[in-house]
Amino acid sequence: MPTITLPDGSQRQFPQPVTVHEVAADIGAGLAKAALAGRVDGRLVDTSFRIESDSTLAIITDRDAEGLEIIRHSTAHLLAQAVKQLYPEAQVTIGPVIDNGFYYDFAFERPFTPEDLAKIEKKMEDLVKQDINVSRELMVREEAIRFFKDMGEAYKAEIISDIPEREDISLYRQGEFIDLCRGPHVPSTGKLKAFKLMKVAGAYWRGDSNNAMLQRIYGTAWANKKALKVHLHRIEEAEKRDHRKLAKRMDLFHTQEEAPGMVFWHPAGWTIYQTIIGYIRDLLANHGYQEIHTPAVVDLSLWKKSGHWEKFRDDMFTTASENRDYAIKPMNCPCHVQIYNQGLKSYRDLPLRLAEFGSCLRNEPSGTLHGLMRLRSFVQDDAHIFCIEEQIQDEVSDFIDLLFEVYADFGFTDVIIKLSTRPEQRVGSDEVWDKAEQALEQALNAKDLDWQLQPGEGAFYGPKIEFSLKDCLDRVWQCGTIQVDFSMPGRLEAEYVAEDGKRQTPVMLHRAILGSIERFVGILIEHHAGAFPTWLAPIQGVLLNITDRQADYLLKLEKTLKKQGLRVESDLRNEKIGFKIREHTLRRVPYLLVAGDRELNDHTLAVRTRSGEDLGSMTVDAVAELLDRDIASRGVCILED
Repeated sequence: MPTITLPDGSQRQFPQPVTVHEVAADIGAGLAKAALAGRVDGRLVDTSFRIESDSTLAIITDRDAEGLEIIRHSTAHLLAQAVKQLYPEAQVTIGPVIDNGFYYDFAFERPFTPEDLAKIEKKMEDLVKQDINVSRELMVREEAIRFFKDMGEAYKAEIISDIPEREDISLYRQGEFIDLCRGPHVPSTGKLKAFKLMKVAGAYWRGDSNNAMLQRIYGTAWANKKALKVHLHRIEEAEKRDHRKLAKRMDLFHTQEEAPGMVFWHPAGWTIYQTIIGYIRDLLANHGYQEIHTPAVVDLSLWKKSGHWEKFRDDMFTTASENRDYAIKPMNCPCHVQIYNQGLKSYRDLPLRLAEFGSCLRNEPSGTLHGLMRLRSFVQDDAHIFCIEEQIQDEVSDFIDLLFEVYADFGFTDVIIKLSTRPEQRVGSDEVWDKAEQALEQALNAKDLDWQLQPGEGAFYGPKIEFSLKDCLDRVWQCGTIQVDFSMPGRLEAEYVAEDGKRQTPVMLHRAILGSIERFVGILIEHHAGAFPTWLAPIQGVLLNITDRQADYLLKLEKTLKKQGLRVESDLRNEKIGFKIREHTLRRVPYLLVAGDRELNDHTLAVRTRSGEDLGSMTVDAVAELLDRDIASRGVCILED
């Protein structure tokens, strides 16, 4: 007679073993209809799972995060079933869940076309209408290998061959289609109501370029059609905001094949870049950081000593000169320790905060490069804090304050925080890890911040906090981090004289707010759709004449405004004023300053914003005051196309 304890603490007793679905039906018909799976004693199971003893149970529906993941995984199986019905000679391989959707890899003799995707999606819809039952089966490993080989599914057989011997294999059947999977899955195909196939791409079997090239069909799946529609709208909006397209329209930067993964900054883009660096530099100085600069090329021996060569050699560029091997730095930390090591430090010198806009190069695969978002050459707003253990919490707390100040000034207020704790493979004693993790947790709790725990996801040298931004399209970008390092200072012989006169090894805090500056510029371009707040805009105002009679007047005003530190330019071309206004609106210039004969005679400017708002006529002093006020406020203005 199992007793089932529900999430609200209530209990239900049954005279015999009972399935998850039967418990849901006992609670209510509506819940039984909505049930996708169950969580029994913390384990996700199918609704057909039989509960034979006292257990805790949560019914999973499409309102739960696990429910949405199950929908996406089941939709991947639905895709594979549709492909096998349409193209029986295709072989199925793997089909995992990814962010916002799923994919499935197929071995097929010819490339899938857009017309194929349309046919497959239609077939998937037909299978949903049939509401086919989905059931789990177990098969002995050796039998499963023979089963899939007999079906001509060589890839599935290979996957099963890697599973330990004498282990039962979990399979899921829906109609004539059967697939290898641990589950759980939805009880029937009728639960899959909102999906769309997005694209086809190439993918090597098991990610190895020595293996066969497969075809990967990507799809997205949601709980309902409304959520699907919202997601597709976001994709469309993201396409409009693509930083590479906007950069070309706004003349910000370009990349080219002769320098893969490296950026050619144009004057307007470099202005944004330098504005960001200047802003961060001023803040760091106010928070007790000292700016340094370290070499880009360092003898390989340092990277071996620090441990980077062992773990990151495949990502590092190397060179040689005069029988010495060098590495181009992929990160800045070992070099910062070299500066710390110059001169004996006392506990009174700590914390010591060293910051660098450090240029790094990493040998990223060419296929992963993507505009500013994934580069080989980039600059980090990097800093390292050398401190004693008792100072960790205060330093982390101060860093969090600084980070939130920066994010708010750039227009980001929705920040996701994750605390990653000790992994299985690590250095340092449990006592030291306890102190570090406790310091990070206390710093977060002291500020009453919501955060998520990521057990086992810390670096091998210490725990860390990750800060991710959510942009206007609800996309998440991991940018900031603070990491506690017990390993590198000792490996690189960093010391300080403690209060008792003994030599001790300092703790090293690795921290960044923006991460890669190039990537952060890309995020900003897409978040603001190129319509930067005035303080960041490469051109803050453009002076436009209606006829040649106003040309000398505007050139004089341009000099006046530039002397006041404003980024303005004049457009004195012999074009219609409407044409010029439209052109500079598309360039996302915040303020359009127009002069005709009336403004010339009155010594004023007609002011309008890029959004089309007419602010009327103003004196040049009033215009300067308006721009200064807007710049100081760092006000965010996100244009909708």
